[in-house]
Amino acid sequence: MISLLLTTIGVALLAAGPVMIAQGLIGRRSITHELTSQKIAFPSGAGLPGDLARYAGTPVRTGAQARAYSDLIAEHVDKATGGRTYAEIADECLAAGRTDERLAGLRETAFMGQTLRGALLGAYQAWQITALVTALGVLVVAIGAAFLAMGLHLG
Repeated sequence: MISLLLTTIGVALLAAGPVMIAQGLIGRRSITHELTSQKIAFPSGAGLPGDLARYAGTPVRTGAQARAYSDLIAEHVDKATGGRTYAEIADECLAAGRTDERLAGLRETAFMGQTLRGALLGAYQAWQITALVTALGVLVVAIGAAFLAMGLHLG
């Protein structure tokens, strides 16, 4: 009875693992396609901060690149807004009676920058999840093979 149970579980895991691997790879390809279609690229030249200089002139196609570009956006937004967030600037704008055009421009800059950064961080997180799903698929295949071998050995 144990042999049949181990064999059945092993076969089920051997069937599930490749599906997980395929879904991880399909997800990764989808993220790459979406990032590529957005035509986002790091600026060329020496204008990038030290840790991002290696990306100069590189198009954004991977999760790591999306995260790095979101860091670049964060730096630019911080510089433009003096380190203030959208919410802080929106409060200032309300306190000024919504008549200060400079604050309105800063509010728009902060909103757009934080929104773009959030979208890129979402791509990064999805990229990480595809890696996890693929790795778990490999693990499931290994466990399935072990269960199947034990089941056949006991049978």
